[in-house]
Amino acid sequence: MPDNRQPRNRQPRIRSGNEPRSAPAMEPDGRGAWAHSRAALDRLEKLLRCSRCTNILREPVCLGGCEHIFCSNIFGLRPVDYTDDESMKSLLLLPEKNESSSASHCSVMNTGQRRDGPLVLIGSGLSSEQQKMLSELAVILKAKKYTEFDSTVTHVVVPGDAVQSTLKCMLGILNGCWILKFEWVKACLRRKVCEQEEKYEIPEGPRRSRLNREQLLPKLFDGCYFYLWGTFKHHPKDNLIKLVTAGGGQILSRKPKPDSDVTQTINTVAYHARPDSDQRFCTQYIIYEDLCNYHPERVRQGKVWKAPSSWFIDCVMSFELLPLDS
Repeated sequence: MPDNRQPRNRQPRIRSGNEPRSAPAMEPDGRGAWAHSRAALDRLEKLLRCSRCTNILREPVCLGGCEHIFCSNIFGLRPVDYTDDESMKSLLLLPEKNESSSASHCSVMNTGQRRDGPLVLIGSGLSSEQQKMLSELAVILKAKKYTEFDSTVTHVVVPGDAVQSTLKCMLGILNGCWILKFEWVKACLRRKVCEQEEKYEIPEGPRRSRLNREQLLPKLFDGCYFYLWGTFKHHPKDNLIKLVTAGGGQILSRKPKPDSDVTQTINTVAYHARPDSDQRFCTQYIIYEDLCNYHPERVRQGKVWKAPSSWFIDCVMSFELLPLDS
């Protein structure tokens, strides 16, 4: 008689009628090499979908450390970047061409709104007598006067007619504060009221930054990463880190490798770089102190460029990503 007993090392397979059949194993079980190709293709399709938009990946980009993969349809490209039609491009670029008129209109609207809030004053490079006068003005205007910069500061007062490369002044520029000549303090003290700031504002970089903030546009170093290489004496490394952070940039803890595929496939753009420059696609900068005798080898490869600290400071002062010399 045949032996119908189950082997001791094999459990009987039991499946309820309400439970779905388990997924087949990926290895073929004798029914041909293509037995499970449909299941494999289904799994592959899921792996090729963007985790943000769920569509099939287009120009996939890996974020590096976390290994998450996205479409390249998420790294801050503007509408003008998506069209090949020249007439459409010209229409989309109209706001940029009319920047002066829209900026001045925005300034009129927002100046009153800024004055309705609390005034927070700070002096940069002022003499003891000028600091005393600034304190008197704070009492008259019922404003706060700080000795150290923080994000609530609204007005930075400098002694002369030019912007200064002090930490307070540069942080004020990056935060879109009013950067004002000391003549503003004198005018306010004479009339015992808050005078219109536009007449006393330091032009160019400070004004560009203030309008940038009032229009709610990205900060200067938006989309940029910085690795501070070596020692820094003229502007200490701690100060440079504060400036990078205040400008919306990020500090890299490791020196980026220009020949790394992960580095070169990060498809971000620098918002404030000139649209017609290849610098627009450079997102990682190796910053070194250029006031010393040693100058490292030049790096200008794809996403990674090497730049002197003086260039970085000039960018802050002028509030624009300046071209790098070839």
